[in-house]
Amino acid sequence: MSAAHRTDVLVVGWGLAGLTAAHEALASGRRVTIVDQEPRANLGGQAWWSFGGLFLVDSPEQRRMGVRDSPALAEQDWFGTAGFDRDEDAWPRRWAEAYLHFAAGEKRAWLRSLGVGFFPVVGWAERGGYTADGPGNSVPRFHIAWGTGPALVTALQGPLEEAEAAGRLEVLPRHRVTDLVVTDGAVTGARGEILAPSGAARAAESSREVIGEFEIEAGAVIVASGGIGGNHELVRHLWPERLGTAPASMVTGVPAYVDGSMLAPTEAAGARLINRDRMWHYVEGIRNWDPIWPGHGIRILPGPSSIWLDATGRRLPVPLFPGFDTLGTLAHLRATGFDHSWFVLSHRIVEKEFTLSGSEQNPDLTGKNVPLLLRSRLGKGAAGPVQAFLDHGEDFVVRDDLDALIAGMRDLPGGEVLDAARVRREVEARDREIGNAFTKDAQVAMLRSARAYRGDRLVRTAKPHRILDPAAGPLIAVKLHVLTRKTLGGIETDLQSRALGADGAPIPGLFAAGEAAGFGGGGMHGYRALEGTFLGGCLFSGRAAGRTAALAV
Repeated sequence: MSAAHRTDVLVVGWGLAGLTAAHEALASGRRVTIVDQEPRANLGGQAWWSFGGLFLVDSPEQRRMGVRDSPALAEQDWFGTAGFDRDEDAWPRRWAEAYLHFAAGEKRAWLRSLGVGFFPVVGWAERGGYTADGPGNSVPRFHIAWGTGPALVTALQGPLEEAEAAGRLEVLPRHRVTDLVVTDGAVTGARGEILAPSGAARAAESSREVIGEFEIEAGAVIVASGGIGGNHELVRHLWPERLGTAPASMVTGVPAYVDGSMLAPTEAAGARLINRDRMWHYVEGIRNWDPIWPGHGIRILPGPSSIWLDATGRRLPVPLFPGFDTLGTLAHLRATGFDHSWFVLSHRIVEKEFTLSGSEQNPDLTGKNVPLLLRSRLGKGAAGPVQAFLDHGEDFVVRDDLDALIAGMRDLPGGEVLDAARVRREVEARDREIGNAFTKDAQVAMLRSARAYRGDRLVRTAKPHRILDPAAGPLIAVKLHVLTRKTLGGIETDLQSRALGADGAPIPGLFAAGEAAGFGGGGMHGYRALEGTFLGGCLFSGRAAGRTAALAV
């Protein structure tokens, strides 16, 4: 069976970047077709599962929390974090500058016009801990969309469904693009395979049975197909030497369909792929006790109080504290020769500081449920999803005393390398630093500094206390895994999201947005990200792609 179509703008991928691109092209009066290899239940892609974090600069939410931010400070933080150092960083640098202008300007108002609101407490992610011009956020900038990731998806989904009902938009699920059609040097459409209908739930792995073929002729094609985090083989193949050897064992932070399958066809059409060795994976991954996709891992979004130990029980060096430097911690842990590490903490810390990444792990924020939010964020006890991991998670050890805790850690796979005496020394030494207002322990000093921020004191950072204080117990250890997530490189694009060829010139008819384009330019984050910048990069690059593609038709 074969099917043929004709459209003005073809969007490959219905994640946040693809939906945004389609929204903008439709607003310009163009007919749009969206194709995706998954069942329609997956509309919105990874964004649906996200915590909804958005990077904003000098926002009303920041100012209400007493945060003084500025474009100059944000630029200092971004470029100190990105570490651009390659000739091919020319467009990524321009994208970074343009995105900072967007984040400090119309981004918030544009989202508000789509009906997106924000949780009033601004989070402080990637705190850095180095010098002023080094990596990290100098101030809190992590704004959570009220309703988390699903709120962003539905803000775009409504207008798109109206356009679909009016016949201006066609959505084709189970259409997997295998080739881009090139005519006289211009991309003029796509062809591929029609997959068998599937009733698989959102993000569950779906069948790859082929039942037909299709070809779509288009005036412009936008590749918005996402990254590679669900494809461990490709992650390991592209793993950079600077991060040590790739882990033999990882958990997966994205559904299986995040497989990088569109990158080769786009490259074959003449597009240049750059910075493919730059990637963003987390080191606070835990195995989901109730998985949705294969190898499903959840990231702990940690507050700054947990003691972080490597697999042998040695405390991580300054400033590799929870929530301070994701990539620096990843590089350090890869050098240890082990694929796991440990958090050791008290139940009091879990109650205040443990948040789990993902819309489904935050029913209060996702459901816009204020009573539940007050109980879970300000009440006694761990939030419901966190308690479920304490009760059922195979990576959690809960005990009443340190000897029993260490024994439980050693009972888990890989725990035999743990040095019990070292763990005790590390925990007791840290606890001695809590006894007075003075300290030489940088993490303890950071805790006290963090609580000077109203948002941390309210919902994020526990009052400093001895981990071994019986009143703060029981004790908890968490075995942490590398969790795959984001691709920071990709298809090189100019500021109009036009895909560039090897000669640096735009390829007529071809555009790219979102993670497939390194969130803009082929890698606007450089080596590291400031968090809250992935969804925003999809929105920003998707807007540019949709608007420019509409003009090109």
